[in-house]
Parts: sequence; C-alpha cells; structure tokens
Amino acid sequence: METVNKIKLWIAALAGVLTGLWGWMGWLVVGWIVCMVLDYVTGCVGAWLTGEWSSEKARAGARHKLGMVWVVLVSAGTDLVLWAVLTFLPVISLPFDFRGLVTPVVLVWYILTELGSVAENAVTLGAPIPKWLPKLLAIGKTAVDKTGEALTDEADAEERDNDETDEMPPH
Repeated sequence: METVNKIKLWIAALAGVLTGLWGWMGWLVVGWIVCMVLDYVTGCVGAWLTGEWSSEKARAGARHKLGMVWVVLVSAGTDLVLWAVLTFLPVISLPFDFRGLVTPVVLVWYILTELGSVAENAVTLGAPIPKWLPKLLAIGKTAVDKTGEALTDEADAEERDNDETDEMPPH
C-alpha cells in the first residue's frame, strides 16, 4: 500500500508541476504524448496480429512521431517569437488578441489526428467502433484547420489593406 501511495504522490507532484509551469497547455502536451504512444503501440500490435509488422515500418512510425515533435517545437518557437515581437515592438500588431495561439491549435490538430489513428488501429485489433466517431474526429480536425486558415486569411486581408494604403500614387 505504501508503494501505491508513493506512486500517487509522484503523479500528483508531476501534475502540479506541469500545471504550474504550463497551465492548460501542459495538459495538451501530455494528452498529445499519450495519444502518440497509444497510436504507436496499437499500430505495432495491429501490424503484429495481422502479420504485417516489420522493423522498417516501426522505424518509419517512430520517424513520423519525431517529425510531429519538431512541428510542435516550431509552433512553440513561432508563439515565442510572436510574443516577443508583440511585447517589445509595440508598432507591430496582429488582427487578433495573441496569447500563444499557434501551439495549442497545432496540438489539438495532432491530438485529433492521433485519436483517429488509434480508432483505426482499434478496428484492426477487432474492436467495433461507432460509425460516427471517425466522422466526429474529422469534423474536429476540419474545424481546427478552418480556425488556422481564418486567422491567416484575416492577417492576409489586413496586410493587403495596409499595402493598398501604403502605395504611392503613380507619377
């Protein structure tokens, strides 16, 4: 029983540290990591059960996950640079309130992607899934895509408006 209490204490401490350091963003990161691990494990088990497992496919899956880590790091770097520019160069503004937007959107997109892959792997493992679940995950991904596109379209429109007003009249 003492070991169980120590495990609970360490889990609670880790949860407290994550929440203190990153707030809700830390939980998105944890959720994404859990989803990546679930996808990798269920994919390997499914491939093994169907006789399709190979070390090359496993390495390709691991490389895919590593690529996702790099994309999340790029999104975090983007948030950091945007925050610094907006904080220290007040002449630059965005057409929306910026509080670290890129990373959470990327993480949610990846989480929905991983959950869809886990659902596909579950089917390979023989589990029935509701027909609406993959559709719901796809709708979620589309909504995240539309959010990102709306932000960039809005910024593009404002940039075009600024370019039009900054142009010098012809001589």
